[in-house]
Amino acid sequence: MSFVADFHIHSKYSRATSKDMDIPHLNKAAIAKGVNLVGTGDFTHPLWRNHLKENLSLEEDGLFTYGSTFFILTTEVSTIFYKAGKTKKIHNLIFAPNFEVVEKISDRLERFGDLYSDGRPTLRLTAKDLVEIILGISEEAFVVPAHIWTPWFSLFGSNSGFNSIKDCFEEYTDYIYALETGLSSDPQMNWRVSSLDRFTLISNSDAHSPHNIGREANVFSHKLSYSEIKRVLKEKDKNKFLYTVEFFPQEGKYHWDGHRNCGVSLPPAQSKKYHNLCPVCGKKLTIGVMHRVESLADRKDGFVPSSSIPFRRVVPLREIIAEALQEGAETKKVKQIYRSVIYHLGGEIKVLLEAPYEEIKKFCPPLVMEGIKRVREERVNIKCGYDGVYGKVSIFGKEERGEKEQLSLF
Repeated sequence: MSFVADFHIHSKYSRATSKDMDIPHLNKAAIAKGVNLVGTGDFTHPLWRNHLKENLSLEEDGLFTYGSTFFILTTEVSTIFYKAGKTKKIHNLIFAPNFEVVEKISDRLERFGDLYSDGRPTLRLTAKDLVEIILGISEEAFVVPAHIWTPWFSLFGSNSGFNSIKDCFEEYTDYIYALETGLSSDPQMNWRVSSLDRFTLISNSDAHSPHNIGREANVFSHKLSYSEIKRVLKEKDKNKFLYTVEFFPQEGKYHWDGHRNCGVSLPPAQSKKYHNLCPVCGKKLTIGVMHRVESLADRKDGFVPSSSIPFRRVVPLREIIAEALQEGAETKKVKQIYRSVIYHLGGEIKVLLEAPYEEIKKFCPPLVMEGIKRVREERVNIKCGYDGVYGKVSIFGKEERGEKEQLSLF
């Protein structure tokens, strides 16, 4: 049986997060989504760390448990520093094997920023120095650059990032094994940049509320220990790392270039015609992920490296049900069908990717089953996200959504 992991989430102590982002609610959400392993997020925050210690039970293999869900100690930190006369803002994930290491990391990082102010603290520290500190505390701990293409706060970000991993991490580049692609990019986009071939690409939800757990995830062949997870990522073990679960990257809120205040959304080619300025107000466009990938790409779209980990794209099940029923995703009817399907078929990810259609249609209207089928086949229409505005996936035409007779049983 496969083992689904979502390494990157946030607690209720991070800014703009749900008050329900605590361990009991995370366990409940993980069961609904079919996620087996969840990153704790935010372990540098003292109050959250106390909550983790009070609620999690230690496993012998470096993982922790609550209810039926496994947890792994992770956090995201924001490093802000100057290099070559420019401000750099890089987010990184830190993985730790136990609370002893977590305490040492937190004690050391407290010198560089206020750990109480945000679950994802801002540190006056270079990304290279961060890796040096983490490895100096524990060779079992490791760092993964987060959502590497987003315009702000990322390794390759158009506003404050670098053009290469070596420029960022210098002599510690060899200790970077994996990269998080982020919601606005997927592996196929990253495969266009040959310098990334040696890195394992991972995908995570970066969830700020429980219902977003597992919207992107990593699927392994079976339950892995902490040390085995690190090894699999370091060696890009394709026998144990089966595939990643991905957003359609166009749905990410920084996929295209744009200017939210003016409602302007542009593909890279059009942005270049306007010299990357908003055609309405003349201010600078927010340069999106697609533009940035193309600026660094040395391969054509569609190239697949021989060592690559496969991926599969999904649309959240509630969104599929809501569109089929022409109802809001939080309405009683949508929630009722959602709960019925995941209860009988073993969680949302399994429903979206594995469950037979004959089984799915026993617990939901035919149009919902058709929606799941179309998403699996990638037969969708997408309005691209830009400048902080999420894109929109459309599965059905107006005539199809109006077929109320198909929903008569519900």
